[in-house]
Amino acid sequence: MSETPREASKLGQFSWALFDWANQPFFTIITTFIFAPYFANVLVGDPVKGQSAWAFTQSASGILIALMSPFLGAMADAGGRRKPYIFVFQLLLAAGCAGLWFAYPNRPDLILPISWAVIMATVGAEMSIVFNNAQLPGIVRPERMGRLSGFGWGLGYCGGLVALFIVLAVSMPAMFGLAPNNDTPLFGLDVQSHELERLVGPASALWLAVFVLPMFLFTPDSAGARRQSLWVAAKQGGASLVSTVRRLGNFRNAATYLIAFMLYNDGLAAIIAFGGVYAAATFGWSTVTLGIFGIILTVFAIPGAFLGGRLDDWIGSKRTVQLAIAGVIVATLGIVGVTANHVLYVIPVDPISPTRGLFGSVQEKTLMGFALILGFCMGPMQAASRTLIGRLAPREMSGEFFGLFALSGRATAWMAPLAIGIVTAATGSTRLGMACVAVFLVLGFVLLWGVREERAAA
Repeated sequence: MSETPREASKLGQFSWALFDWANQPFFTIITTFIFAPYFANVLVGDPVKGQSAWAFTQSASGILIALMSPFLGAMADAGGRRKPYIFVFQLLLAAGCAGLWFAYPNRPDLILPISWAVIMATVGAEMSIVFNNAQLPGIVRPERMGRLSGFGWGLGYCGGLVALFIVLAVSMPAMFGLAPNNDTPLFGLDVQSHELERLVGPASALWLAVFVLPMFLFTPDSAGARRQSLWVAAKQGGASLVSTVRRLGNFRNAATYLIAFMLYNDGLAAIIAFGGVYAAATFGWSTVTLGIFGIILTVFAIPGAFLGGRLDDWIGSKRTVQLAIAGVIVATLGIVGVTANHVLYVIPVDPISPTRGLFGSVQEKTLMGFALILGFCMGPMQAASRTLIGRLAPREMSGEFFGLFALSGRATAWMAPLAIGIVTAATGSTRLGMACVAVFLVLGFVLLWGVREERAAA
């Protein structure tokens, strides 16, 4: 019978949560609001081809993560330590981010190498998250996991918000009283060569290096863990993974949840990753507008994550996830229903004026309304999903199940971006490409109903 691990100190728990703060700028300003639209609409230079090319980076990284995560999670369980794996993958993330500085405009020869830099960074981010997540059941009591998980997501969104404000301040310094006008970004960044959009990569790497340190210094790494060589851990981890896969019938409840998560998380990841790309293509939004869009969305995501953590401990992880998925489905259908000439699919509106103010058209206001629903719901959905697998997995197999959790979160993660890319390229419509997302969300929502919130026996 396994011994219930002691709680980490408050500093150790806060440092664990700070990991989300350290990593969030990659997801917020690179894969969502700033670099992704730049990649699609400037580096590639064509909204349809650009959305398809960005979809390739996301689907390729999803395949790699799906192949690696369960084996490495089982390997970490066998070896007992997670921090060495986190360190290696955080280095990979930082290197990929730094390489984005070289995404010069009007250089089609750079599209493929920059795509691989994005893939490398995405794999590094997602794989390090696998091992950080696996620490959660060992540093906090089960009845407080939801609150700590929600706190981590909320802190992460705060980090993304601060990063977006920094981008906005650099691009429009007069707005913050940092310069007499907005003619030139701070630090003499060149607008024509898009140095601001390129700089978000190395800046995210620097942010990561500073804020991930407390987790390495203060969060305990599997107290009482088995000290084994890398080779022995690899052999035992592989054998354990094979055994778990063979015995998945004994973990049917957890397996059903993992399949449900695989579907609805894929839909959420796709709407987050492609929302900014879709808005930029539809409305011609600038980097500044995208930054403000991201700030507003993140402001709504922060209370959603914090409140979702409390709701998780109050009504349970499963119900919290169900409510959040329902909100994301509504938001997705609403966003896809907005075009340059219509809202809610069929209601015609006046053409967008080039002299309009910020979000000054009916189309943009409608999209923003649904995007705020998405922002508020995505925090509870992600945080409670992480807590739910922590509640379902046998305690001594937490790393292995979090590896399978990452696998289920990424096993079809290549499918939604690939579907978006194929449909966008085939139809020439970014809107029809985005509509694929709703299918994944609905299927995951339906499958989740059969999951019972109870811990499995090893």
